Amino acid sequence: MANPVAHGESKKEVPKFKKNYPVFRFIGGNLISFFGDQIYLIALPLIVLAITDSPLSMGIVAALERLPILFQPFIGVLADNFNRKKILLVCDLGRFLAIGTIGALYIMGNLHIWEIYVAAFIVGILTQVYNTSQFASIPRLVQRKDLQLVNSINTGIFQTAVFIAPGLGGILISIFNPGIGLIINSLSFLMGYLIVLSLNIENDLQKEKISISKVFADIKEGFIFVIYHKPILYTNLAMLFSIFGTKLFLTMLVIHLKSTVGLDAVRIGYLLSIGGVAAIVGALMTNVLKRYYSYRSILFIAGFVGGGSIIAFGLHDDFIWLVIMNALGTMSAAIMSPCVVTIRQELSPDRLLGRVQATSRFMTWILMPVSALVAGVIGEYFGTLLTLIIGGTIALLASFIYLHPSLKKA
Repeated sequence: MANPVAHGESKKEVPKFKKNYPVFRFIGGNLISFFGDQIYLIALPLIVLAITDSPLSMGIVAALERLPILFQPFIGVLADNFNRKKILLVCDLGRFLAIGTIGALYIMGNLHIWEIYVAAFIVGILTQVYNTSQFASIPRLVQRKDLQLVNSINTGIFQTAVFIAPGLGGILISIFNPGIGLIINSLSFLMGYLIVLSLNIENDLQKEKISISKVFADIKEGFIFVIYHKPILYTNLAMLFSIFGTKLFLTMLVIHLKSTVGLDAVRIGYLLSIGGVAAIVGALMTNVLKRYYSYRSILFIAGFVGGGSIIAFGLHDDFIWLVIMNALGTMSAAIMSPCVVTIRQELSPDRLLGRVQATSRFMTWILMPVSALVAGVIGEYFGTLLTLIIGGTIALLASFIYLHPSLKKA
């Protein structure tokens, strides 16, 4: 399936996984960052709700965080033509400063909604750049045969953070202040900065002088590659609609649990944490499932179950029911994520890794700012329940795109 030259070997031989200490540090840095992110996901909506008491404001914040998706084609060129390690360092440092600042301002009682809007946009840009550069860096840190394993572990530790961090974050926020949650998140990026600083991540490809014409030629090359490789193209199309529906759900999730269901920060944290247990299981299952099933079957079933769980989540307000449905959804997402990432990495040559990921994210995430804003409007005027039902229905229907024949051999 994969191009034999898909992965340019590093000038230094990459060690076997069991002795690959740089990738262990890399994964550890992700774990710390993921912990902070999960606390942020609870703290920020509560802060927006406290300042504005408006679901629409949260929709605007979420939309601004995702608006930099529109820059993804240029971000891919950036990741393929400049030192990826330096890019990762700048992004970690920038997010440490931006999120730490709004956390401190909220604790002092001086935070305004427009400042959250600005910070959300800045963090959105830095996160898009970081994620694309990180994706392109992983194949330089591991042997090709270990890609699926490392992607699964990365997803697993993300879900470990989903399991532990929201519960702890909910307790901290209820005892202290949501601003403390943002401070903790900012410190996680500082730790990530220090870990990346210790790694040898270099794209040692021969670079040409960057010009405007070359930038657009590089972007075009990335789009042509994705369109030509059907497994990447059709997973992108499926995810375009799936992510639109899921973003409707995620934008209003904490708002729905707080204002509609009536849960406090502690129980919201517990609900999200418990869902993380199932997600860890899902991430660990991916390698096993791939031995017996094609990506096509795995992605379709997981996508169908995930969309259905969102619909079911919105239909009842019993805490146990909400926990079970959230668990099904997070398990499905954890199964799908490493599959999609590995398909892209295995089919892409090293010189195109950044652009393939950036192009794919552009194609799959381009509607996320719209979805976030739509979620805010529907939540404001029609209620959060309808937002969840619509989102789940769209995500469920999107799963049928994974049945495209090109994914049988993927």
